[in-house]
Amino acid sequence: QVQLVESGGGSVQAGGSLRLSCAASGRTFSNYAMGWFRQAPGKEREFVATISWSGASTYYADSVKGRFTVSRDNAKNRVYLQMKTLKPEDTAVYYCAAGPLPGTVVADFVSWGQGTQVTVSS
Repeated sequence: QVQLVESGGGSVQAGGSLRLSCAASGRTFSNYAMGWFRQAPGKEREFVATISWSGASTYYADSVKGRFTVSRDNAKNRVYLQMKTLKPEDTAVYYCAAGPLPGTVVADFVSWGQGTQVTVSS
């Protein structure tokens, strides 16, 4: 399986931006579709965005559509989540995940990173 490490989290004010990065190692990164999920305290892990192995196909949760953009650089073994117009309700630990196909549920993915905290203050 591929190993994943997220970075780029932090604290921002509402309306601000952050770019999360996920570095992959191990198996061939370009063989995997990738996903971003998030988990707020006391809540279940929820889908944010997913991207196909080539980057040609992307899909977003309604809550982030138009504000977040997922992309990947297979030459660098990285996937990114650009987050704009952040809201306090975006506060969560953000996880990247790898799987055989793009997906929207936890069970669609086989490898997970450790997560990076994003805190948005009002």
